[in-house]
Amino acid sequence: MGKDEVDVTKVPMGNGEIHFKLEELLKEKHISKNQMMRDTETDFKVIQRIAKGTITKVDLYVLTRLCDYLVCDIDDIIEYKKND
Repeated sequence: MGKDEVDVTKVPMGNGEIHFKLEELLKEKHISKNQMMRDTETDFKVIQRIAKGTITKVDLYVLTRLCDYLVCDIDDIIEYKKND
């Protein structure tokens, strides 16, 4: 991946795709998944699934905990983009 490329996992869903952007956000903030796991008391497997786009059900409490920790909005972590 080039210097200017964004690390976003895209998963086709419905009439668009879900963009999982946690990996990119962690890199921008220089935070490891292990550090976030410890600081937010979130299971590493959940963080890994969100980062890799393999999660199928998202717990809103987990998302809000991650948003509070990363000082961001939900769409900075997960975003749905409709096809044109």
